[in-house]
Amino acid sequence: MILVTGGTGLVGSHLLYDLCKSGKRVRAIKRDSSNISNVKKVFSYYSSNVDELLKNVEWVEADLLDVYSLMQVMEGISEVYHCAAIVSFEPKHEEEMMRINAEGTANMVNAAVEKKIRKFLHVSSIATIGRNRNDELCTEDLFWKASPDNSNYAISKYAAEREVWRASEEGLNMIIVNPSVIIGGGNWQQSSANMFSKAYNGIKFYTDGLNGFVDVRDVAALMIKLMESEISNQRYILNSENVAFRTYFDYMHKSFNKRKSYIKAGKILSSFAWREEKLRHILTGAAPLVTKETARSAHRRSFFSNDKIRKLFPDYKFIPVEQAIKDTCNLFLKDKK
Repeated sequence: MILVTGGTGLVGSHLLYDLCKSGKRVRAIKRDSSNISNVKKVFSYYSSNVDELLKNVEWVEADLLDVYSLMQVMEGISEVYHCAAIVSFEPKHEEEMMRINAEGTANMVNAAVEKKIRKFLHVSSIATIGRNRNDELCTEDLFWKASPDNSNYAISKYAAEREVWRASEEGLNMIIVNPSVIIGGGNWQQSSANMFSKAYNGIKFYTDGLNGFVDVRDVAALMIKLMESEISNQRYILNSENVAFRTYFDYMHKSFNKRKSYIKAGKILSSFAWREEKLRHILTGAAPLVTKETARSAHRRSFFSNDKIRKLFPDYKFIPVEQAIKDTCNLFLKDKK
């Protein structure tokens, strides 16, 4: 039997769909406050047989901070996909991210070692990949460097990766995947999908930054291929293309029939924006639209190589970013009806 954490999230819900579609029996961990209606929505994007497919999922409540409850959940499990994580760039979530992302992952791998899990796949992020200068490609071999430019999210995910590598030294058969910015639908107020809600209302500003992007369907498909392969104790960047943020916005605006971004936000304007949003947050309690971390990252130019995963699966074709965005915009419009 297969165990999936974070099954109600963007990656987890798409992974569950692919596993259920292939007839796999899955146990999925969810928090007491989690709502599986989002999973049903994702399933409905790709199938009219939602209720029948969901019969393959056994939902259980467990706490990532309680290693003993995790060992109970892993009874009868042979494979684990660890997708659960807190994604935030707000300073107030720093402590929670370190607990869930780092300590929670430590508990997961400790339980997996104890229960002699056959294979453990951890979903990390390109945020943990070292950066090259001069627009050179970043690969899995680049080492993490401590820097004030590292976000709290990146630090928490790097700490989580260290726990997975530590467990590999203790005998855990593991794989780490590092997806770039993930494109996909479901909960339009959560994680990277939230950008589609903003684009639907029009995004005026753009920066000269650039990053890697990947469709969530590619992430789920490649995770399963890696789990079913003989490969172990490796990490893989999952990235379709490296695209300028302005182009990324333009693709969304085109699909939504909105005006393209037309005001370039330099570093000075961006610094004013995050400070203004911080003040608005203090006065109203509303979540800031821009934080110091997101303003800084919007100006970075990061190029990521997918050579390693393409050499492993040479016949696999990534969904182009423009197509991924078009498909996701269509899902957004469908949900707006």
